[in-house]
Amino acid sequence: MKTSIKLSALFLLLSAGVFATTAAKAADVTPKVKEVVSFSVLGNDRGIKMDFAKSESGKSFVRVYSKENELLLKDYVSTKTDAAKGYVLSELADGDYKIQINSNNQVVTKTLHIYHDGDQQSFFIVQ
Repeated sequence: MKTSIKLSALFLLLSAGVFATTAAKAADVTPKVKEVVSFSVLGNDRGIKMDFAKSESGKSFVRVYSKENELLLKDYVSTKTDAAKGYVLSELADGDYKIQINSNNQVVTKTLHIYHDGDQQSFFIVQ
């Protein structure tokens, strides 16, 4: 009788271990969400370049708002395949701007800060 109890307990312990390792592997294969847009510097530091990932709808929308939430730019980008587009920032005054990208049922919002460094206009994107 004691042997059968020991064997049952051992079997239960082994089956729990197999279940735990199977559950861990299932968690590792969770698909990662692909970034819909990435940012880089446009040539000569005059603006930003956006690289768009292919989207299911085949289109992405870019909007730039002022600090007062005034729409300054509205643009459509065809994203039937991966695409890239640049935006020159030299006409914008110093300050904060909101960039909003709608693509693949996701909305990405970033803050763009423009300032002068000596005689040269500079910018950075707040994550």
